[in-house]
Amino acid sequence: MSEIIGVIAQLSALTFILTSMLAMGLSLTVKQIIDPLRNVRVVILALLANFILVPALAYLITVLIPLDNGLATGLIIAGAAAGAPFLPKLVQVAKGNAAFSVGLMTLLMVVTVIYLPIMLPILLPGASVSPWDIAKSLIMTMLLPLGIGLFIKARYEEIAASLQPHMAQISSLAIVLMLVTILVLQFSTILGTIGTGGILAALIFIVGALAIGLLLGGKDASMRSVIGLGTAQRNLAAAMLVAAQNFSDDPNVLVMVMLIGILGLVLLMVVGGEMGKRSQGVA
Repeated sequence: MSEIIGVIAQLSALTFILTSMLAMGLSLTVKQIIDPLRNVRVVILALLANFILVPALAYLITVLIPLDNGLATGLIIAGAAAGAPFLPKLVQVAKGNAAFSVGLMTLLMVVTVIYLPIMLPILLPGASVSPWDIAKSLIMTMLLPLGIGLFIKARYEEIAASLQPHMAQISSLAIVLMLVTILVLQFSTILGTIGTGGILAALIFIVGALAIGLLLGGKDASMRSVIGLGTAQRNLAAAMLVAAQNFSDDPNVLVMVMLIGILGLVLLMVVGGEMGKRSQGVA
């Protein structure tokens, strides 16, 4: 039974990523995605938050909270991996700047591919990371469907307008199914971290990363929500790949990455919903 649920979880996750990226591409233009990234100050602050302050936060938590070595390693890996595929959906819930969310997600993914192979051997001596292994999965599951959507939008606007709502609806259903199946599969794993400090460390990390992003996000609420959510939600795909390649002998590494991914997605969906309500109230 667990094998069937596992297959459903994997398929729903893949369906969510593909359809959400396609839906974003069908609703935006390349110019809309690139324009917010012309703001050099915003880009520098986003990079500072994701690749200096959040990894530093992860390391600080491992110093302050006595964690199992595997859990600490998983936390540091998650702290170093940015550019989550879930960001556009979170921003949609928060009613933030959708175009900026796609642009920022893409920028963070590209930097992550360069950053991880350089920094992880420094943060975790003995770890080695293949840039192509990370880039390959991100290109095929995220950038390719986004590019297809952008192409259809640019060349066949009527088709894009008719397809986009269906893709968005499928992605919403897929993320709900993915969350339910992952929670069912990993429930015992999550329970197993009680008493280890893992849950506390993960929650402090997520809340701290969100605070860092919001503090550096500027005064524009629609941009601030993107940077806040984009900093807090880490790149689970890249982190899991690194954990599986380098630390397969220690299951706690992958457990911590999964814990941060699950708690982060649930918590940030709630936070995004509150941001969306506030945005509607202001409007």
